[in-house]
Amino acid sequence: MIVPMKRVTVLCTLARREQTLEKLRDLGVLHVIPVRSPASEDLDEARRRLTYLRRALEILPQRAEGRPSGLKPEEVVEEIWKLIHQRQSLEEKLESFRHERERIRPFGDFDPQLVRKLAKQGIYVRLYRAAPRSRIKAPAGTVLQVLGRDRQGVYLAAISRRKEIELDAEAVRLPERRLSEVEKEIEAIRRQMEENQRRLARFAADRAGVEAIVTDWEERVNYLEVRHGMGEKEPVAYLRGYCPYDKVPSVRKAAREGGWGLVVEDPRPGEPVPTLLRMPKWVRPIKALLDMIGVVPGYDEVDISAVFLIFFSIFFGMLVGDAGYGLLFLIGTLAMKTRVSKLSREVIQLLTITSLTTIVWGMLTGTYFGLENLPAPLQRLKIDWLGRENNLMETCFFIGAVHLSLAHAWNAWRWRHSLRALAQVGWLISTWTMFLVARTLVLGYPFPSQMLYLFCAGVLLIVLFTTPWRQIKSAWFDHVMLPLNLIGNFVDVVSYVRLFAVGAATLAVASAFNDMAISLGAGSAVGKAGAALVLFVGHTGNILMAVMGVLVHGIRLNTLEFCNHIGVQWKGFRFRPFTRLRRRDAEAAAVVDG
Repeated sequence: MIVPMKRVTVLCTLARREQTLEKLRDLGVLHVIPVRSPASEDLDEARRRLTYLRRALEILPQRAEGRPSGLKPEEVVEEIWKLIHQRQSLEEKLESFRHERERIRPFGDFDPQLVRKLAKQGIYVRLYRAAPRSRIKAPAGTVLQVLGRDRQGVYLAAISRRKEIELDAEAVRLPERRLSEVEKEIEAIRRQMEENQRRLARFAADRAGVEAIVTDWEERVNYLEVRHGMGEKEPVAYLRGYCPYDKVPSVRKAAREGGWGLVVEDPRPGEPVPTLLRMPKWVRPIKALLDMIGVVPGYDEVDISAVFLIFFSIFFGMLVGDAGYGLLFLIGTLAMKTRVSKLSREVIQLLTITSLTTIVWGMLTGTYFGLENLPAPLQRLKIDWLGRENNLMETCFFIGAVHLSLAHAWNAWRWRHSLRALAQVGWLISTWTMFLVARTLVLGYPFPSQMLYLFCAGVLLIVLFTTPWRQIKSAWFDHVMLPLNLIGNFVDVVSYVRLFAVGAATLAVASAFNDMAISLGAGSAVGKAGAALVLFVGHTGNILMAVMGVLVHGIRLNTLEFCNHIGVQWKGFRFRPFTRLRRRDAEAAAVVDG
């Protein structure tokens, strides 16, 4: 559910502002909205310092080898920045020498100092570059020597006793050092950069200390932003924010103890209010996916987390569609659970659920690594009806109709005290009509004629009850767009056929690589090794493509098709309480759990 919020205004004396902010930060239940744009010299300096520290942390390798350096975190940061500056300088030098190498490489390896000595003796050597097919005539008293050719041009040396040489070609500046010396400089810089990286890696074990001071400065910046964002009117300072409705009593108690003024109100319609999702335990695995794609429903929208989890799990299983792959996913998930400590519980749970749905769907369709001849026990688990393409496509259309119907049924329940609910009934009728139309147009099944009358009744409900009559002048465009919306309803139902298409493609690719491996492995040991390589590369690539299909199609069907029908635009922003960042995760979990 989306937790109802209260708009809270806290008033205190200017003299007690710091104590008030400390107490509010300890409470950790108020999402603060600046009364004015926060600006001050100490805030700007804190932001610069935080950027400086974050940059040092970003440079540090994630994996630590060895022991901490023993330096203080601030000293570690300074050492890291010395290495950053050294690396930047080395990169600039390397780029300069590489450019010089490319410039002089066509002329070969020669000593520029000899050319300068010849010039002192009255013999002048100039370098030129001409177009690839150009014919250059040497002026009188000048000798031309071709030093190299490539696609960009012809590279020449002009030798003459005259200081000024007139030649129909581009003059090239004489290098400061010979090509072999430039190559040595490049190699030396590369060694210095490798040493720079080794020195940086030695500080990886100090990462926890650097993270701690980054968190300290994040807290300081957060505190200063709230402080300087407060309104002031002598002798009062005040701030505004949003608090979960069930946490207001704790704010009232703190206000009584601290002698604050407190105003608690309901948010006004259309007011930007942060969104706090409070999910049942069984729904929380989907939080990992919502965080990954960075979407938050608006405060005045609905929380579709439960539906998202159920249908995403189904879509995942159908899009991958192979029980063997699902088993690999499950084994990988269990391995990560024991070996990768940073993975959250929600991630592990979501991966486990999707692995199991993939296994179940693969068992129902009889798909195991794309194999055709299955053992009898596995054959008995297969549902033959799902083995026919038409039946699979019909299943996809049916799932789509159910998915979209849930959206309209949900809306009808939300608006059950309004005539707008009848318009949602009309959309329910339209959705199932489009399901039958899809069966007819795509699969060739007959369309039940009596459904046409029901569809007309549904359209009439949509026309009459989508918009209250008093708003018809301002919302007339919705009625003009109705024909396109009905077509869109059909397209949305048909779009669920992608569940069949991607799953079928995964099966076809797996079968193709199996056939290729069989043809290779029929002969020698080398052939068997080649077959094993083909199977590994082929199935690995197929798994990656299937997962990409899930990320594209499985997420899209929930965040676009379903959300368009239920009216979720993901226009919200996350509830972020003013709290100490070291406790933010724990505080947030406490708020979510209630």
